Amino acid sequence: MNYIKSPRGGRQSPFSAALDGDERENLLLHRGKLSFVVMNKYPYNCGHLLVLPQREVADPLDLNGDESVELWRSVLLCEKVLRRTMKPDGFNIGFNIGSASGAGLPKHLHCHVVPRWDGDTNFMPVIGEIKVLPQALEHLYDQLLPIFSEEAGTN
Repeated sequence: MNYIKSPRGGRQSPFSAALDGDERENLLLHRGKLSFVVMNKYPYNCGHLLVLPQREVADPLDLNGDESVELWRSVLLCEKVLRRTMKPDGFNIGFNIGSASGAGLPKHLHCHVVPRWDGDTNFMPVIGEIKVLPQALEHLYDQLLPIFSEEAGTN
């Protein structure tokens, strides 16, 4: 309901705004020179992260070489951190490019990094039209943040 009732419009994407405000409130986990990582405030699954270029572009083809390299390194950093902390059985990693693909904010490219576990789907989304997340976002943020700092320092 928070997403549905949130104000629409404005010039700055909420992703770009995440770089300007309180990092914990915006669930900002990692800030590189050209890209950044935030937790999805409306996750598909526990640990759902978003990797974005700092420059607002709509398509990977609009990224320069350095942006592409750092964006991909940030995706791999997310996988490494999530493997270490959450021990998933697999991942969904990908982009929705353009509104026809389901991109909710098609003007700011973002890569979804979603940890998955064997048997993590259940009847709740199908029958009850509801998602059940076993951990509060803020608690998971506090768990992931130091690992991001540690792992980013080793790259």
